[in-house]
Amino acid sequence: MLKKLSILSLLAVPVAACAYPSISEISAPPQVAMIDVKVNEGKAIPIEVIEKSWKCPGCNDNEKYVLQQLQERTNISDRNALATIMGNIKSESNFHPNICEGGARVPYQQSLRGGYGLIQWTTTARYNGLGKFCKKYGCDPSSIAGQTRYMINEVHFQKVLPEFEGHGQPIHQYMVGAYYWLGWGIKGAREQYAYNYTKKLVWT
Repeated sequence: MLKKLSILSLLAVPVAACAYPSISEISAPPQVAMIDVKVNEGKAIPIEVIEKSWKCPGCNDNEKYVLQQLQERTNISDRNALATIMGNIKSESNFHPNICEGGARVPYQQSLRGGYGLIQWTTTARYNGLGKFCKKYGCDPSSIAGQTRYMINEVHFQKVLPEFEGHGQPIHQYMVGAYYWLGWGIKGAREQYAYNYTKKLVWT
């Protein structure tokens, strides 16, 4: 009987094989030096964010400027839409902002009849609108910058802008929007110019 009790009492003793040290046995953790996480703005290297867009390496400066502004000032990102707009501007003025209908190169104030500028603004209201716009916003109505800004903000372009901001349409469909924007009398080679631009534009 005593033998059995001794065995049972041994079993009741807690097993110490996995015992942890007591709090008093734990030494204080070593002091860790503070790490300076402050940023030295003078020596910091800025992270360059590269945003891709449609570019035209073989185009002239005026073409490149208009293409850039169309993408920066609107939500047009479809190559065919951009090419259609570019093709129509080429047909109207070959991207010369100071050109009159017939080919004369004169400042805005000296264009007395016919179309004038990038998209050959012809009616009195649209021609005067260019002058009033640039007077209000401090731009030159004879310049590529002033005319591009007016062209994008003009009510006629804004009305068809949602169509150009769409995606996946063929050139001939975007040409419908271009017609309502410009109201051309002679279609000419503008659609072929648009197809040519699709071959020039690169995504980079």
